[in-house]
Amino acid sequence: MRSLPAIGFALALCVVLPARAEPPKPEKFDDTGFVTIFDGKTLKGWTVSAKTGHSRTSKNTSGGKWEVKDGAIVGSQDVPGNGGIVITEKQYGDFEVALEMNNDDGPDSGLFLRSTDTGKCYQAMIDYHKGGNLMGIYGEGIGGKPHVRNFDFGKDVNEIIVPSKQADGGFKSPVKADDWKAFWKHGEWNELRARIEGNPPKITTWIKGVKFMEYTDTEKRLADTGGIALQVHGGGDYTKQFVRYRNIRVKELKK
Repeated sequence: MRSLPAIGFALALCVVLPARAEPPKPEKFDDTGFVTIFDGKTLKGWTVSAKTGHSRTSKNTSGGKWEVKDGAIVGSQDVPGNGGIVITEKQYGDFEVALEMNNDDGPDSGLFLRSTDTGKCYQAMIDYHKGGNLMGIYGEGIGGKPHVRNFDFGKDVNEIIVPSKQADGGFKSPVKADDWKAFWKHGEWNELRARIEGNPPKITTWIKGVKFMEYTDTEKRLADTGGIALQVHGGGDYTKQFVRYRNIRVKELKK
């Protein structure tokens, strides 16, 4: 027969050691209507722009190094400190874009929504480095407004700090800091997704199918249409670290 103290100890363990929470499950998306905009072999339909402030090192004569390797768009600085963007030739209004990303830990990148060739856009952040963020929203080239994020990377991209030092715009991180390593797999291909609708726009972003940000701007800052672009940030020396994107597809939304 079990003694009463033993039973009490077991009950105490049940109280002290609650079940561990797990990262949220991904949404199920309807991918009907998506069109591939990167053929996996060439940069057909895309143009490298050296017109952004990230290309000042070259005096705006080159926009970083962009090439296709192993079915992915691969970007880096072409000379130390010189970045730029690669942007679609087609303009988009209301749309949803999805891609897979496998960047090195270090480069500052971004998924640009309704971008001009000078890099003015709403950026879904891919600041993939210490202190950076993934899929927050930043007004690139338009005064840094809006700027909302709900976590910051810690000492590297394998950990996050929740909440962010930056305002979250009312949308809290769906993943806790303790669950980040189980959710995000650095060194593997992971899907990112963003949607932009209206003007002033409502912008929604997802990481691996989990909604990470939803924000509606308070004023009209850009035109109703623009390109979709990928960025390599200027500054520092990131000639030997790379950003990688593949399986890029877009669904245009009816107003």
